[in-house]
Amino acid sequence: MNLLDLHIVNRVRQQAESHPTRCALRFKENNTWQDISWAKFQQKLDQLSLALLNQGIGIQDKVGIFAHNMPNWTIVDIATLQLRAITVPIYATNTPKQAEYILNNADVEILFVGDQPQLDAILTVAENCTALTKIVLMKEGLQYAENDLIIEWQDFIALGENADQQEFEQRLATKNLDDLFTLIYTSGTTGEPKGVMLTHSNLAHQFQSHDLALLPIDYHDVSLAFLPFSHVYERAWSAYMLHKGAVICYLEDTNEVRSALAETKPTLMCAVPRLYEKMYAAIWDKVDKASPSRKKLFNWAISIGEQSLQKDQHSLWLKARYKLADKLVLSKLRALLGGRVRMLPCGGAKLEPTIAEFFHSIGINLITGYGMTETTATVSCWEQKGFKSNSIGKVMPNVEVKIGEDNEILVRGGIVMKGYYKKPQETAETFTEDGFLKTGDAGEIDEYGNLYITDRLKELMKTSNGKYIAPQYIEGKIGKDKFIEQIAVVADAKKYVSALVVPSFDALEELAEQLNIKYQNRLELIKNSEIVHFFENRINELQKELAHFEQVKKFTLLSEEFSAKMEEITPTLKLRRKVILERYKHHIEEMYNEYIGHKKEEKETSEKEQDKK
Repeated sequence: MNLLDLHIVNRVRQQAESHPTRCALRFKENNTWQDISWAKFQQKLDQLSLALLNQGIGIQDKVGIFAHNMPNWTIVDIATLQLRAITVPIYATNTPKQAEYILNNADVEILFVGDQPQLDAILTVAENCTALTKIVLMKEGLQYAENDLIIEWQDFIALGENADQQEFEQRLATKNLDDLFTLIYTSGTTGEPKGVMLTHSNLAHQFQSHDLALLPIDYHDVSLAFLPFSHVYERAWSAYMLHKGAVICYLEDTNEVRSALAETKPTLMCAVPRLYEKMYAAIWDKVDKASPSRKKLFNWAISIGEQSLQKDQHSLWLKARYKLADKLVLSKLRALLGGRVRMLPCGGAKLEPTIAEFFHSIGINLITGYGMTETTATVSCWEQKGFKSNSIGKVMPNVEVKIGEDNEILVRGGIVMKGYYKKPQETAETFTEDGFLKTGDAGEIDEYGNLYITDRLKELMKTSNGKYIAPQYIEGKIGKDKFIEQIAVVADAKKYVSALVVPSFDALEELAEQLNIKYQNRLELIKNSEIVHFFENRINELQKELAHFEQVKKFTLLSEEFSAKMEEITPTLKLRRKVILERYKHHIEEMYNEYIGHKKEEKETSEKEQDKK
């Protein structure tokens, strides 16, 4: 296919024309999974495109989506693109202030909202959004006072009956790859969000590079979509599913991932490391509680799985043992993911190598990659065989990567953004003179072409002793534990490394019951000396492999999670360190004041001893 054939609108329309009766989208309604065929999907797209056209949406005008994952999310997205307009996603968890900024910066004219929280949020700021002409409800039954801006989905669709069909056909005929298909606002760990301008050419180049990588995906595949479409990762992946004709299963509530895996039995699924960290911790916790014989069987089976991974050719003896291990243990572990998984792309953060190796040893083809919003997602990913578990994979076809000043990873190619919307200076600063995107990640490439991230340049911390600390590396080592939900490392300009730790309260409350610890609330629980001592031992064990200067010397347990609502984390779960440092300033000062006081006491004791002598 040439690049224009890979335009997402062309690919969707071709699938609908070639395979009208096949399932395109699947969603859960009244506890039952329902299918939408390609023909029905295309019909819904055209109806909505005509309604948007009737409401004056012009070429490259902006349409916003403020909702959790649902079929209507994709319908709004592709219907907007059929008109050569631009989709502007807003995270469903964004605050009214954050949503207001995006709506005004992007000049969004029509906004689609999913559930009551999004509608309530937008109504508090709607009068400040000068370009906004309509708020369309994507679901029935939402509560609201009479408002000229609000219109129900079916009433909005009906507006398309009076639209200019010839103008619609003209838009379809004149679509081109230079048009923007989206503005995605990077949540950013500092400063205000930046609208990343991605073109249809960027998306088509991603399709092309994934096709050249020979990913074996077709209409037999089922992809479970539970990561937010407002992020480039799931959005670009699901667009690729449409391109390949695979079925997309929509999951609105991420708390239902486990049951959805059993019900939909996906062959593919995008996820972030946290999902696998939790699964890994839960599996080993269950093993720890098992009888000695079952524990021995489990460890033997995992050992056989690891041996099979490490050997290119399997002896008859190893094949026989693997077959038995698979029957008794490994197949049961794969069943936790539905039993049909062929490939699991994993991105958004670095996955601990031991966890990746574990999943591969049980027969789960977990593929870690690296990408950014600014690169329309994937820059590199593991090969199907022979991957290096501590790498971020090999560079995708038709993508250039080189290592620049300060070992920064630089990227160039058709997947790289046009720039930041209305921010020419920031755009210029993000590119080198020869057109490479500065990623902000330091890395290296080995002799075999494997790419590695060594540091996050913008997040390196320097202790008062002059030692550089990579906080995400430390957080990854400690945060994989089942008793730790979140961790924020503190070290910049400090004498030593400390951390704010949010326990996993499900696991902790179970432990407290086992230890017969009585408490009134979570705050009382985390202040219990036995619990503090438990975490001290646990953290020390988890950080054994770290250099002495990297190890957490002091920590404070917190009773509340870092939240996007409080702007402590981004919608993609990255820490907003500046906000956290300010909000927990008192806790942080206590960790260092206590140390200073201890040292002062030691000094005074030493001086007294000297006086005695």
